[in-house]
Amino acid sequence: MTLANFLKSARPEPVDLPDLDISGPERFFNRELSWLSFNWRVLEEAENPRVPLLERLRFISISAANLDEFYTVRVAGLRELVNVGNTKPAADGLTPAEQLKRIDENARRLMAEQQRILNVLRGLMVQEGIEIVARDDLNDDDIAYLADAFMSQVFPVLSPLAIDPAHPFPFIPNTGFALALQLERLNGRRPLQALLPIPAQVNRFIKLPTDDGKFRFIFLEDLLLLHVDSLFPGYRVKDHFSFRVLRDSDLEVEEEAEDLVREFEVALKRRRRGDVIRLTTTSNPPSELCSLVMEELGVKRKEIVELDGMVGAADLKELVLDERPDLLWPSFTPRVPERVQDFDGDMFEAIKQKDMLLHHPYETFDMVVRFLQQAAQDPHVVAIKQTLYRTSHNSPIVRALCDAAEDGKSVTALVELKARFDEAANIRQSRKLERAGATVVYGFLDWKTHAKISQVVRREGDKLVTYTHWGTGNYHPITAKIYTDLSFFTCEESLGRDAAKVFNYLSGYAMPEGLENLSISPHSLKPKMIEMIDSEIEHAKAGRPAQIWIKMNSLIEPDMIDALYRASQGGVQVDCVIRGICGVRPGVKGLSENIRVKSIVGRFLEHSRIACFGNGHGLPHREARVFMSSADWMGRNLNRRIETMVETKNPTVKAQIVSQIMAANLADTAQSWVMNGDGTFTRYPVPEGEFAFNCHKFFMENPSLSGRGSAGAADVPKLTHTDGA
Repeated sequence: MTLANFLKSARPEPVDLPDLDISGPERFFNRELSWLSFNWRVLEEAENPRVPLLERLRFISISAANLDEFYTVRVAGLRELVNVGNTKPAADGLTPAEQLKRIDENARRLMAEQQRILNVLRGLMVQEGIEIVARDDLNDDDIAYLADAFMSQVFPVLSPLAIDPAHPFPFIPNTGFALALQLERLNGRRPLQALLPIPAQVNRFIKLPTDDGKFRFIFLEDLLLLHVDSLFPGYRVKDHFSFRVLRDSDLEVEEEAEDLVREFEVALKRRRRGDVIRLTTTSNPPSELCSLVMEELGVKRKEIVELDGMVGAADLKELVLDERPDLLWPSFTPRVPERVQDFDGDMFEAIKQKDMLLHHPYETFDMVVRFLQQAAQDPHVVAIKQTLYRTSHNSPIVRALCDAAEDGKSVTALVELKARFDEAANIRQSRKLERAGATVVYGFLDWKTHAKISQVVRREGDKLVTYTHWGTGNYHPITAKIYTDLSFFTCEESLGRDAAKVFNYLSGYAMPEGLENLSISPHSLKPKMIEMIDSEIEHAKAGRPAQIWIKMNSLIEPDMIDALYRASQGGVQVDCVIRGICGVRPGVKGLSENIRVKSIVGRFLEHSRIACFGNGHGLPHREARVFMSSADWMGRNLNRRIETMVETKNPTVKAQIVSQIMAANLADTAQSWVMNGDGTFTRYPVPEGEFAFNCHKFFMENPSLSGRGSAGAADVPKLTHTDGA
């Protein structure tokens, strides 16, 4: 498939859905069911024969971890609404109770499918010399080795607990895993019910010794069952089952909190003790023992999921073995941009030459780290300002900011405490920054600061020059290796002024006025995008080419969807690359004939947010209007968060986004799924014998346009109207 063929291909015949009220709530597809559909696509990769075997195992793990988080946040929120009697429907018309019912049916099928695919992969793994061994298959040498491993590696951290009036049922934290045991004394006296919480600090899979280059493992719970006599001397196991707990993990913070850090520390402790949302058990748990666990955890029968297989499939990531590179993705080393190399690694000189856009992970995120490290060490730098939403443990970004502050530079860090599941880490980072002498602010109590901005002010001669970095992803070197994101570096004066105004807003609540090349939510970003959509409608009415390309993680905000529907009905050709949640119903007669939606799920996680408008010339074209943003088109991003959107005006950067990044995403067939009007997705059809274009492979093999150095950009492949994929 070439981009030319893609752009010229006729839109599929619109689907007539006579039972769908396209003027009412049904014009939107449900957010939660759309997310589950995305997680099904993730799981489908575990069956994709083009994916290396252990990477397929990783996809099961990812889908399981995704589902856990979905339950602890989204399902927990819906259940709370049901419990307080809230019947207000979502945008698509489904009430909280109706959504919970559909989620439960869908998620149970998903978990059963995880187990089915795992069984298939286990058979393939055995053929490759990787085996999970059952207790009955252990030989004498295995048993001897495990006896020593149990006493030296596991026994010291276990806390076996009898369950009786003198020993209350223990607290099991979120994602906590435990064995419930029905024991009987060897001398025949009264039985004992017991619980064995399994510490998260111990690996789920215990490696057995081999001398033939193969890999053999046993489940940790099987190791524990082998050594019950060491934990409960004089008893033997009569019956048992294992279970895993998911709890409500949403945080509630007082609106008038005087000390936001302290309030979050208290809220984090409350999170650990949230209500149980789901209890997953092994199949056919003994009824008396299961009833005891249910009663103690406050769980209803409908909240239990019995699995015929492995409880806690997220732990399968432990079996993605670095020792078997032949069963993993081929190794890939991110590129250092040639222009940075031309200037011997000097980021300021490289940026000063012209704007530079890096496409991660294909261009290394180390350049963002180097930008800040160089700023920290440069005696000409006088000030650094930085937003921090998610960072890594021992973050080099935070370390550079601390070094700068300790060197006497003015350092301001906006640390977002409300970054879900990173709250505790961000509290630690903020205290580290404060000890170094940086000014730490936390933005707004009601709104999360999700914008990704870095501002460096440098004295050059008799003036101050501002260098800025604008990102679509987090300042997190670990996730930057697998998330596709954009990093835009510039010393353009108007964007420097815009950045300063945004930081003043975050630290002093001074509403930014007169922004020159920047839109921000919750104020101007959404209106700007609707204005651009309406502009394309006007071009279509005037008979000019009218086209919109958008790429993001999620598209669910009702006003934005309705604007795209208006565009479609006005003759605008709309192509959407939406990785995850999508509330649009594409290709529906009378509603969205001119809208196509695709999702790319592959080696890397698509994360960049881009919007391109033909501007009366169609796409791709040098006169297009091109925007990159930190925001998805969701209610939270557009209405309740601080987000940024930059219009890129440098011709090379625009060409890179439109003719390389967006064009390759649209031309991809190897990893693409096409959304149907009923909300389902179909893997992109590739005829037998036809080449399947993989955009991730294309980006790994070809340098980005704006990162080219003295070699120039002439030989860098672009996907255009006439170029093939």
